[in-house]
Amino acid sequence: MSDNEKIVRATGLLVIEVRNSNPNGDPDRESDPRTRNHDRRGIVTGVSFKRKLRDLVDKKDGDVWKNLSEKLNLAEESGGYQYEILETRGRKREEIIKLKREEFQKRYWDARVFGNTFLESFKDDKESKKEDKEHFIRTGVVQFALGLSVAPIRIERITNTNKAGVEGDKDRGMAPLGYRIVEHAVYCMPFSVNQTASLEKHGTGCRKKDIDLLLKLIPYAYPHTRSHIRPFVEVRHAWYAEHLDALGSFSEFAFIEAMTPKRKGNSENPSVANISLEDQYEVPKEKDIPDNLKKKVKSFSDLCDTTG
Repeated sequence: MSDNEKIVRATGLLVIEVRNSNPNGDPDRESDPRTRNHDRRGIVTGVSFKRKLRDLVDKKDGDVWKNLSEKLNLAEESGGYQYEILETRGRKREEIIKLKREEFQKRYWDARVFGNTFLESFKDDKESKKEDKEHFIRTGVVQFALGLSVAPIRIERITNTNKAGVEGDKDRGMAPLGYRIVEHAVYCMPFSVNQTASLEKHGTGCRKKDIDLLLKLIPYAYPHTRSHIRPFVEVRHAWYAEHLDALGSFSEFAFIEAMTPKRKGNSENPSVANISLEDQYEVPKEKDIPDNLKKKVKSFSDLCDTTG
C-alpha cells in the first residue's frame, strides 16, 4: 500500500449553525431540542449526524451521491468494494450473517467507517479460521463526539393545526406544542479519524477512499436532508487537521479549544436569529490556528470550502 492510500490520523471540529430548527429531538422530552440540564447548552448527538451521512450514501439516485461518486471514481473502482448501508431499515440479519467477513466488509460502507458489532454473529461460522473467530469489529475509524452549543439555547414551542379532519365531524386537528425549535445556536461537534481501527485482519477494513467520501459528504449533511422541523441547519465550518505521525502530533483538546467560536458579550445569553453570526460570536478563521499548533499539523483545512 502506497502512502497516498494510507489513512492519516486526523482531528476535526464541526461548527454547526442552527436557525429556527430542531437539530436533534429528545424522545424523552416529547422531541424537545436536546439540552443539558445543568447549563441549558444544546446537544446534537454524533449518532444523529452519522444518520444524515448514511442517508446521503443510501440514496443512490440523489444528486449528492451521483456527484461525489463520479468525482471519486467510486463506480469504477476494483476489488469488489460497495457502498451499501448496514444501518438501514429493512435489513435482514439472517441474510447478513451468511456473508463471509471479507464480503461483509466490502459491502457496507458505514460498517467500514463507523464500525459495528454485527460481525460477532460470525462466531459460529465453522468455516472461519480460529484467529478470525477471536477478533470482531467493535469500533470505527471515524468517531463523532457529542456536539454542544457554545451558549445556552432558547426553545420555542408552537401548536400546529391541520385543516383536514382527524376525528369524527371535526374539521381541524391540532398538535399542542408539537413544533419545538431552537431560535438560534452554534454547536461544536469534535470528530476524529483513528487509522488503527482500519487494520485489515482485526479492524473494519476501512480504506482511504472511504474516508475521502465521508469528508466530501460533511458539507451536504444538513442542506440535503432537510425536514419540516429542521429547515435551516448548516455546517458553517468543518475544521480538519491531519497529524504528522500515526501516534498523534498535537493535543486534540488544544486544537478544539483554538477553533471553537466564543460568544460575544454575556456568554450565558442565548443568541438570536435576526442578527448575523459574526455579530454574536467570535468565529475563528483558517488563519487563526495558533502557531504552536500550525507547526504540528501535516495539513489543515476547512472541509466546507468546496472551491478548492
